[in-house]
Amino acid sequence: MWYAIEGFDGPDVLARRLAARPEHLARLTALRDEGRLLLAGPCPAIDAEDPGPAGYSGSIVIAEFASLEEARSWADADPYLAAGVYTRVDVRPFKRVLP
Repeated sequence: MWYAIEGFDGPDVLARRLAARPEHLARLTALRDEGRLLLAGPCPAIDAEDPGPAGYSGSIVIAEFASLEEARSWADADPYLAAGVYTRVDVRPFKRVLP
């Protein structure tokens, strides 16, 4: 089943986000290579493609896992969480309808 994983950035964490990004992307790349990633990306903190120093308000990942517990376990191991970028992570089932 698909699961939506949404991480919420704390204040002034852009430097920590950038430092943890390679590890974060490696995990997403692994999901993609396994055919389990629907989409992933950050949410700019301002209405701009490149938010610059404003940074991001969080990230969204939609990926396939065997269970909600497995999705939560994967989310709990995110380098952004370990680095203190995320202050909260929500994981919930996602039903793909389109496309």
